[in-house]
Amino acid sequence: MSTPVDVIAHHWAFAVFIVVSIGLGAAMLVGGTFLGGRAQARAKNTPFESGIASVGSARLRLSAKFYLVAMFFVIFDVEALYLYAWAVSIRESGWVGFVEATTFVVVLLVGLIYLIRTKALDWAPTRSKELIKQSEIIKIVDGSHK
Repeated sequence: MSTPVDVIAHHWAFAVFIVVSIGLGAAMLVGGTFLGGRAQARAKNTPFESGIASVGSARLRLSAKFYLVAMFFVIFDVEALYLYAWAVSIRESGWVGFVEATTFVVVLLVGLIYLIRTKALDWAPTRSKELIKQSEIIKIVDGSHK
């Protein structure tokens, strides 16, 4: 059975990391307090972007599609990380690793096909799609469509 001294001796690098991390964080907080500016003015706390005073509120309503695309990016980016790790260890993983990676890619492709079929990746609003379809119909009727 290990004594506490043996456990600390065994994990000394982790203990040093924790102590240095806490010390560095405290030093940055204290340094910011002493070195930071102390000027107070009416415009000190107002937002300022590229020399232009802000107008209006920053609270904009965004479509959920922006968040969906962000989630899709994260999902497929993580896929690339897993495939890179697999490619690095391809000799060690052998045919079993190849089958597992192929299954992984197939599952992700099925997910991508689902996203395409449900039109989750369509950016154009339905109104602009209808205008495009109407303009194409007008071109066909007028005979200007080639």
